Amino acid sequence: MQPYAPIGTLYAATALRDSGISVAVFDSMLEDPSSNFGAMLTRHSPKIVAVYEDDFNFLSKMCLTRMREVAWEIAEAARAAGAIVIVHGSDSTDNPAKFLQNGFDYVLCGEAEHALVELCKSLLQGKEAPEIEGLVMLDRHGRPSVKRLAKNPAWADLSVPSRDLIDLNPYREAWMKAHGYFSTNMVASRGCPYRCNWCAKPISGNKFHLRSASAVAEEMKWLKTNAGVQHIWFGDDVFALNHHWVKQFAEEVTARNATIPFKVQSRADLMSEETVHHLKVAGCAEVWLGVESGSQAVLDEMDKGLDAAAIIVARHRLKEAGIRAGYFLQFGYPGEGWPELQETISFVRETRPDDIGISFSYPLPGTVFHERVQAQLGPKRNWTDSDDLCIMFNAAYKTEFYRAVRDALHAEVDSWRSSAPPSDQASRIASLWRRVDELEAVSRNGETTFSAAPIASPAPAAFVAITELALPRGA
Repeated sequence: MQPYAPIGTLYAATALRDSGISVAVFDSMLEDPSSNFGAMLTRHSPKIVAVYEDDFNFLSKMCLTRMREVAWEIAEAARAAGAIVIVHGSDSTDNPAKFLQNGFDYVLCGEAEHALVELCKSLLQGKEAPEIEGLVMLDRHGRPSVKRLAKNPAWADLSVPSRDLIDLNPYREAWMKAHGYFSTNMVASRGCPYRCNWCAKPISGNKFHLRSASAVAEEMKWLKTNAGVQHIWFGDDVFALNHHWVKQFAEEVTARNATIPFKVQSRADLMSEETVHHLKVAGCAEVWLGVESGSQAVLDEMDKGLDAAAIIVARHRLKEAGIRAGYFLQFGYPGEGWPELQETISFVRETRPDDIGISFSYPLPGTVFHERVQAQLGPKRNWTDSDDLCIMFNAAYKTEFYRAVRDALHAEVDSWRSSAPPSDQASRIASLWRRVDELEAVSRNGETTFSAAPIASPAPAAFVAITELALPRGA
């Protein structure tokens, strides 16, 4: 229960409002569109309905079957109400023809705020759709027009996202009930210039846009003072890319007394001593690092451009500064066998992150990774929802094995901060690792070859980790 507002959608609403177009927002984060969207259609009678995904939610890069189905349901309801229907998002950018064939009149691809404004202006004036970058529509023969990505270099100059168009109270209540504090989201930048070959960039490509430090600090102050926000998640793909900006940001936040604890996503090789210091001054409480794997060979296969040693240094610097460190990990990437997976397990144990998040390799259209495994994909090419975690190509192991490793490693990391009796934790963790050991041989994919024999279960190390928790400092 960590709901965040659709910040990318609210930026699009801001762009429309700044151009004099009236806007209402249906927020599907805490409301079910299938049952509640119809009432909003009746209440507002819109001339245009835009299904505009939150580009700052990394899950929107995936085609999640349920998301696609709901978009098509909304299009059907909107057309029945007489509205023109527009869609923007990663999935529709990758597959515009499917959306045009399922009820949408127009697809907007790329950084689409400006394109959305121009399209809506023309339609509201009764004109034909303008010739603008990013617009895809069916021609008179029923074929989609050529796809070109829209660019919006002026995004960083947009006004703040239109949070007044949604109700923040359900978010506040959910956070307070589940966690005892209210967290909301904002962004300081858009895009990522790095070229990890499994990461899709259907919206911004490799472009990177950075808002001014003063504007970001001013928004933080407003959220703290006017909305009672107690914590912020920065949804940037990569925070702290510009170390000069981070220094200025810390100064602007301090000058405004706008400090609020916040968490960010970043890279280990950006965590210099200076940057970590300024993050701490600005209020940073948690940094999630895109670690992906503890095996240098796998990182190199991913074109991550990261030395595993840099992760160790970053973890140490963040710990010394009193900033929590989380690791994003990815299981199943081609070239990762049991020895490489064991390297990741050992790396997590040695560096002791405060938390981990584990996903399985997902072939995103337009990536080098997708091209490598495309011929292996079967009828299931998309997860149903974000909890699906299904391997859809010929990885070294089947899904069940990766889920078992995920459960065991999560349990071990969780135990490091648990107050439960060490003996109970050790027994449970050992049981989970035994399950991994049982599945290691039986869940191998037959087409996979290995350069090393299976490694013994890591359960003994789990016992060591738990036992250390019970010992007094220095023992």
